[in-house]
Amino acid sequence: MRESAQSSSGEVAQPSPSLHSSSPTGRLARWLISGPPLLYLLVFFAIPSLIMVFASFRTAGDYGGLEPIIDAAGKLTLTFESYTRFASDFIYTAIFLKSLTYALITTFCCLIMAYPVAILIARSAKKYRDLLILLVILPFWSNFLIRVYAWMIILGPQSGLTRGLNAVLGMLGMQPVTLLFTAFSVIVGLVYVHLPFMVLPLYANLEKHDSALLDAAQDLGATAWQRFWRITFPLSLPGVYAGAALVFIPALGIFAVSDILGGTGGMMIGNVIKQQFLETRDWPFGSVLSIVLTVAALLVAGLAVLVSRPRRQK
Repeated sequence: MRESAQSSSGEVAQPSPSLHSSSPTGRLARWLISGPPLLYLLVFFAIPSLIMVFASFRTAGDYGGLEPIIDAAGKLTLTFESYTRFASDFIYTAIFLKSLTYALITTFCCLIMAYPVAILIARSAKKYRDLLILLVILPFWSNFLIRVYAWMIILGPQSGLTRGLNAVLGMLGMQPVTLLFTAFSVIVGLVYVHLPFMVLPLYANLEKHDSALLDAAQDLGATAWQRFWRITFPLSLPGVYAGAALVFIPALGIFAVSDILGGTGGMMIGNVIKQQFLETRDWPFGSVLSIVLTVAALLVAGLAVLVSRPRRQK
């Protein structure tokens, strides 16, 4: 006779103690799974962040670095001077706001450009999907700086794009424009670098959608736009949030693109942080800027997790 899952008294059979989460084996398995990521975050994020917070209250040395924490008179040299400087000097707030604007524009442009590509890949035949995904990640096979420097040639004053655009503007009686070392060139570079980070999460989400929902909506008389706006887009919001976070956070702190394509006018907060540590050698103020940037990135990441969390139906 087949064994029953319940005993004669109606009690449900309990799992084996060795598999229970409170058993030594279960605790060991949990630590083996969660331990390496936690150790990585501790060593490469938590400890450096604490060092940065501590350095932000120190005094910059005469030739770089930090002054001793205890001066010759035996007093602590901790100070809020760097925080006061950031709060009182509007130029750094303006640069941070400009970086925030660039990151938002980059995220929006990546979303608009990546969504059709992700839909195309998700709805293609399975035998073509791997090739299309390969084409999306193909730029990662070349050096990051080489790809950014290539845009200097594309957007340069002697490039075919700039000459053709200025020729059209000349026929319309308008003044010629410069594409390189402008806000436009910075945003173009940011979109180019971060576009795959938007395509991949969107594709991972769209690929799981049930096409029967679209067929049912079409049978009920819904137009193509209604099917997209009421079915496809709401179901793809987790992918949108994930892609937005993956694009916005690195775009906010990146400095190589703005340094190469933006010139002095396209400076972002990442460029200022680099200057404070490597050129001005004001480590406390550079630490303050880094803390502000880190807090902004954590807030965006937390917001993305919050809005992507499924809501319970009342």
